[in-house]
Amino acid sequence: MSIYSYKVKDGSGKDVLLSDYKGTVLLSVNTATGCGFTPQ
Repeated sequence: MSIYSYKVKDGSGKDVLLSDYKGTVLLSVNTATGCGFTPQ
């Protein structure tokens, strides 16, 4: 299994396949919106 096998949600909640970005530079950011440690 590689990172390109994963599906994530974009900013509007739509599913996005990481394989769509194969061959480009990806920056993965964990925004921790639901963890309870941030005041959002």
